[in-house]
Amino acid sequence: MKFIHIFGPQAVGKMTVGQELAKITDLKLFHNHMTIDLVSHFFDYSTKEGKRLVNLLRQEIFEEVSKSDMYGMIFTYVWMFDQESDWNYVNRLSQLFESRGWTVYYVELEADLEERLERNKTPNRLKHKPKKRDIAWSENDVKSTMEKHRLNSYEGEIKYPNYIKINNKNLSAEEVAKVVKERFNL
Repeated sequence: MKFIHIFGPQAVGKMTVGQELAKITDLKLFHNHMTIDLVSHFFDYSTKEGKRLVNLLRQEIFEEVSKSDMYGMIFTYVWMFDQESDWNYVNRLSQLFESRGWTVYYVELEADLEERLERNKTPNRLKHKPKKRDIAWSENDVKSTMEKHRLNSYEGEIKYPNYIKINNKNLSAEEVAKVVKERFNL
């Protein structure tokens, strides 16, 4: 059983790579907006109620999946490396799956701001992430989050054994998924 954690800044291609990886493996994709968009019908994610509900839904899904005999799951996440709470979250999530016999893999994606702003407007992103359809808001969110937080790791900062960092600026999602599949023998 395999848990693939794909992380990186907004619009770097986490969901799209996850979709392609799911197509060529038996892994199920759980991208972070699946819960954010559900909860946003009731509470904005920026509110304490919204965050609580998103975290509660995710945790319940992780609990059930980690107890199952599913081949594996892909989860996407924006990891803010300057936030201790994000490090703690990733560690807790990893420990949950590892404690139940799963192997955890870490896939970090990076691309420059110009590329991410282009990807922010792709039809696939807008189809699967309704909140991002307000392009002006979404572009501002990409820029302001990048100004406030560090969204990619420093060289050597991540010590997990099953880790790969990929600059996917000039790679298709299909190419990245193949690299991940081959690297981790999925």
